[in-house]
Amino acid sequence: MGKKMATILVTGTSGLIGGALARSLVADGTHEVLCMSRKPSRIEGAREFRGVFSSFEDLRQFDDIQVDVVVHLAAVTGGCREEDGILVNVEGTRKLMRYFADKGCRKFVNASSIAAVGFQNPKFRPVEMPLSDTHPCLDRDGYGVSKYLMEEVTKYMSLQNEDLDVINLRLSTVIGDENQSRVSGVRPLGQWSLGGITIMMLTDAVRLFTLAAEAEYQAGVRIMNATGPKVWGSAPTAEILRNWYGDEVDVSYFEQPGNEFKGVYDVSLVKQELGFEAELLPIF
Repeated sequence: MGKKMATILVTGTSGLIGGALARSLVADGTHEVLCMSRKPSRIEGAREFRGVFSSFEDLRQFDDIQVDVVVHLAAVTGGCREEDGILVNVEGTRKLMRYFADKGCRKFVNASSIAAVGFQNPKFRPVEMPLSDTHPCLDRDGYGVSKYLMEEVTKYMSLQNEDLDVINLRLSTVIGDENQSRVSGVRPLGQWSLGGITIMMLTDAVRLFTLAAEAEYQAGVRIMNATGPKVWGSAPTAEILRNWYGDEVDVSYFEQPGNEFKGVYDVSLVKQELGFEAELLPIF
């Protein structure tokens, strides 16, 4: 049975993932693809809308268009000011979802972040290893909490609209496929350290968001870690983590046979729900 034709809006299409996803969806030829970004996207075969997703005035460009799926990739990213993170990632997402939900859209795929747990700061200590999809937010810096609060806003929206299907993907660091061999061993603990060993190739990220956009409708909110199954490092995972955390964090999971190079995030749910597993793994 073929895929059902849908009108899919992708936000942030002037960015790395959004642009690649929109081009891939256009090339597939199954859906009508709409692009929204502040900067020109120039994606042949897609309808382009310039504007800011957090502006109701800009969103009104879609007043006469029925959108079936919103794939929301636009955001302020790591290192942002606390105020920008809250205004754009939290309040902006609320405005976007409110506008399209009120227009009858029932499916939203949002790019959250593995940084929602708070690992930006070197003082962060995970409460469990591997980190679950629902690991608490321990952020000290503003970006992680903005993504966590975005997820909370989607739960609020779902309580108001019980037929919404919302998938929040806690996305890892994404790099171009040409950098697949960019791997290092034990390194000092600093800002973003867990992000440096939790990486996904662009091709896998595009496939992930495509699977989420095309997944069978399921009412409710799902939050899933979206990373590769292996650590992005040439040293064993336990060795990398123990160098950072000493005995403060239990890393015994990674000392079990077969787990020596496993990634630090549990990715079993995204495989179960979407059938996704990253295929482009580190080369060293």
